[in-house]
Amino acid sequence: MRIANPIYDVVFKYLMQNNEIAILILSTILEEEILSLELLPQETAMALEKRTFTVYRLDFAARIRTAGGEERHVVIEIQKAKFAADIMRFRRYLGEQYKKGFPVAGEKAPQATPIISIYFLGYRLDQVDAPVIRVLRRYYDAATGEEIPTREEFIESLTHDSFVIQIPQLGPERRTTTEKLLAIFDQHRKVAGDGHILDVDEVAYPEAYRKVVRWLNGAVSEPDIRRTMEVEDEILAELEDMERRMAGKDKVIEEKDQVIEEKDQVIEEKDQVIEEKDRALEENAKTLEENAKALEEKDQVIGEKDRELAEKDRLIVELRGSR
Repeated sequence: MRIANPIYDVVFKYLMQNNEIAILILSTILEEEILSLELLPQETAMALEKRTFTVYRLDFAARIRTAGGEERHVVIEIQKAKFAADIMRFRRYLGEQYKKGFPVAGEKAPQATPIISIYFLGYRLDQVDAPVIRVLRRYYDAATGEEIPTREEFIESLTHDSFVIQIPQLGPERRTTTEKLLAIFDQHRKVAGDGHILDVDEVAYPEAYRKVVRWLNGAVSEPDIRRTMEVEDEILAELEDMERRMAGKDKVIEEKDQVIEEKDQVIEEKDQVIEEKDRALEENAKTLEENAKALEEKDQVIGEKDRELAEKDRLIVELRGSR
């Protein structure tokens, strides 16, 4: 069966706007029961040279039941990234959400609701190979090292759990129910010559997940989705081209900086030579001054001796005259 490739934003949004499927996907990733789910669409228009496109950030207000039977309200925020540099966008976005809060059913003002972040990455991380990574917080008594089982609203509102999904690491080995479901993102299943479509075996999926495959199969025949995927390709190509150009400019700047650094080093060495010459000249001038002073003192001594000799000559003349 052929399905639309959910790595594309437009297909991913189409997938997650189906509330039943969104609950299935999120509850499988979180491994917790989702009792209710409300989509809080976030979208931002961005300009790219002569083109404007829309980036969707999906937020869900959810009521979940934990493994311990506790019910709680959380916000599940989902972001997809094609570039490693998107980490700064994630950080800015999280900061915005912590600042403004989220609406909760029955509350008039936004609340500091706990956030659960799910990141779908279109690239591989440097150090971790696992396709699905769970980053879960734990409370510990700093003195004893014992885990604290209770939860505090203050801590929950300022820290969050995260799930990181490396799409390129998804492959034929499906060890968990989460990996079996996320196989719909497996880019190894691309149709030759058309990255918009994945070729999957519906029978290979557990019965509970086949509805996801069928839903994505329906997206294949949607002309608007196909056109938007093509636009995404063009935008991605432009971004990659911009990145290459920027990398080229960075290299030129780096080379210029290196040349400037080398010139600065030469100038510094010349300044050092000049400083040494100035010091030598200063020492020579001091030596000359000392020599001149010594000569002056010698001249003074010679002058005194000449006066003494003249006085002796005078006395000799007087003595001869008196005889």
